[in-house]
Amino acid sequence: MDTRPPFPTSPHHEAHRSARVGWLRAAVLGANDGIVSISGLVVGVAVAGANPSTILMTGIAGLVAGAMSMAAGEYVSVQSQADAEAADLAIEKRALQAVPDAERDELAQIYVHRGLTPELAQQVADQLTAHDALEAHMRDELGFSEAMRARPVQAAFASAAAFTVGALLPIATTLLAPPDRVALVTTVATLVGLLASGGLAAWVGGAPVLRGAWRVGFWGAMAMAAAAAVGRLFHVNV
Repeated sequence: MDTRPPFPTSPHHEAHRSARVGWLRAAVLGANDGIVSISGLVVGVAVAGANPSTILMTGIAGLVAGAMSMAAGEYVSVQSQADAEAADLAIEKRALQAVPDAERDELAQIYVHRGLTPELAQQVADQLTAHDALEAHMRDELGFSEAMRARPVQAAFASAAAFTVGALLPIATTLLAPPDRVALVTTVATLVGLLASGGLAAWVGGAPVLRGAWRVGFWGAMAMAAAAAVGRLFHVNV
């Protein structure tokens, strides 16, 4: 008796990066925003002549407000995407109930445009419709996939947590740096942190590490320069 499995198996496995897109985008945005925003506050206030306790208070207040803002903004943004996806799926459900034959033909035309013969495309559309019509249209007509689905709560928590982690760097420099060197130490630590976060994000996403690091570091340097300029412009002893 033939004991072979009904379908051939293969040890080949490809590790794709697209499944990480949702949380990676939110985490990178949150961490970089946490570093740059709070570092900018710390540097600006320090250059303006504030005392160490005021600098620390400013940084902590910015951390709390920024983390909440990131969570709320990311949730609202991603929830809007989720609402649009849900609306499109509702349209497809109604169409599948009202005109199933037309929807099956529409699916077949999609496969024809992708290179299948009309006969084979119709067979594929028939079989996929019989298996799960809504899933087939979600994937092949609307372009939705499980890896790319909007997850508002996950994105909100990832953004807030990443912002907090990033913001801890400039908070630490206000505690550890000499009072007259807070701006300098924070600027240097910020640039190093941004280079590291940019490189790490590029590595996780499969992009060139150096390009990712310098891209983030450049904009961080611009932000620090702008914050220092504002601090000098409004230099007052607090």
